[in-house]
Amino acid sequence: MPQLVPPSLRWRKFLLKAAAVVTTEVVLNAVGLDTLANYVEFLDNHSSTISTIAETVSNLITFV
Repeated sequence: MPQLVPPSLRWRKFLLKAAAVVTTEVVLNAVGLDTLANYVEFLDNHSSTISTIAETVSNLITFV
């Protein structure tokens, strides 16, 4: 049976992650690396799409 996580713990984890993201954005923006962070975030969010494209290209190369 799965254990239930108390709502207060879920909120605490959410707020901690949100604070980490905001802090990272501010620091990277101040240093001038915010564009790099956005690129990495884009790749992370679209990793399944990128892997599908890579697999398709690989299949096309193998087919030819």
